[in-house]
This record gives sequence, C-alpha cells and structure tokens, in this order.
Amino acid sequence: MGSLSNESFDQFLDSLKQAGIEITNEKELRERLAEVQHWRYAFRTLAANGRQLGIRFQQANQGSDASQIRNTLNQFHFPQGTDDILAASIKAE
Repeated sequence: MGSLSNESFDQFLDSLKQAGIEITNEKELRERLAEVQHWRYAFRTLAANGRQLGIRFQQANQGSDASQIRNTLNQFHFPQGTDDILAASIKAE
C-alpha cells in the first residue's frame, strides 16, 4: 500500500521525546499510527483529540525545546499548523 505508512512514525515520536515531550499512553498512539496510511494526519487528530483515549502530550521535567519541536515537525513534513495543535495539546495539561 502507500509508502507514507512505511515512513517511520517511530523515528518521529522518538524525535519528539528528544525535544522534551512526554507521551502518555504511547503504546496506543503507536498502534493507531501503525494502522493508517497517512500517519501525519492521524497524529494531528490524536494530538487534538486523543485525550479521550488517554493519549496526552506534556513537557518533560526538564522542559521542552519549541524550536526543536518545530524543526522535527518540518523534518517529517507535517502540514502547516501542526505545531499549534501540538502546543495547544501540551497546554491543555
């Protein structure tokens, strides 16, 4: 099927964690991203609405690096506005 589903969302999530983001219920997030062809859009949806599934994003104890997060989103070719969605999700905590 589509090559986008084979592009590594694992690397993306690892990069987010390196930027200082903690993911609650990461297993569920990974399973859901693995199920879809266009995981970037699924990530955006889960960042905005994943709380009902226990999927949450928050700053790690040492804080997060907003610039590194933006660079990660750009590196993985996320649609414009994804950084705003993720930032709103983090602030919701």
